Amino acid sequence: MPVIIRDFRPEDAEAVARSRRATVPFLAVTPRSVLFDVETANPAKRFRLLVAEEDGEVVGTVHAGIAYDSDEPGQAYATPNVHPDRRGRGAGGLLLRAAEEHLAAHGATSVYAWARDDPRSLAFARGRGYRPTRTAHFQHLDLASAALPEPPAELPPGVALRTAADYEDDPRPMFEADAEATSDEPGDIATDLDDFDDWVRHTWDNPLLDRRLSTVVTVDGRVASYTAAHTDGGSRYVSGMTGTLRAHRGRGLARLAKTDSLRRARAAGYTDAYTSNDGANAPMLAVNARLGYRICATEVRHVRTLG
Repeated sequence: MPVIIRDFRPEDAEAVARSRRATVPFLAVTPRSVLFDVETANPAKRFRLLVAEEDGEVVGTVHAGIAYDSDEPGQAYATPNVHPDRRGRGAGGLLLRAAEEHLAAHGATSVYAWARDDPRSLAFARGRGYRPTRTAHFQHLDLASAALPEPPAELPPGVALRTAADYEDDPRPMFEADAEATSDEPGDIATDLDDFDDWVRHTWDNPLLDRRLSTVVTVDGRVASYTAAHTDGGSRYVSGMTGTLRAHRGRGLARLAKTDSLRRARAAGYTDAYTSNDGANAPMLAVNARLGYRICATEVRHVRTLG
């Protein structure tokens, strides 16, 4: 039967999560997180989750949306992912075309998409008018057997370790730290986090975020560095974001945060840790390498101008 492209339905959540785990095994995803992304999307995002169905089975997906939190209008994203066993049957091209049409109808002028760094995926992007812009590296750590650094015998004066759970009564200090760190992240689309309520809905309340495993480093009682832990409730731990405020960079606080979080995750039973970094983010790539992470896959960001 031909491949059918249609909108996501709530009853697809389990199938979509299963498809995402097969196509991008370096991410944490659950049926609940799939539903969360759809149900809480900011209207300005014009978010649309499309699925490719073949013989009644979900074989691929594409998440499409407008980068509403960027200062530059017209930027959008759409990355089709097709199950490895179902590639080469046209699902990826159909998903991408449907996503582009949706985004163009809502004012998008540029669409960014990721492609795995392999000849087949790169040819797919090139053949549809996309040009490469930058790379990102997925990294894996065998958390069950990793020789993690020992915790310091004594923290520097004024430095303390907390968790994101300590900020549940008032997460605004976490928002402010995330806004500053995110604004300095290398990337094609600059992100300006200036809406606290929106951040709470989509970042703080994300069902994948494990606040007890997300370590916060404070200096003189104020947030200086943090790492956000995303987990799937099974074996997978993923670093959602690690950031250090500008005034505290170069002091090893990010490594301290990540080490503490990884130790917490291992104690909680997680066995596989993943993270990803922009290819130009040399400081975090170095931190992760020292922790024992090894690159397991590389993606190339591409862009196409619409119209």
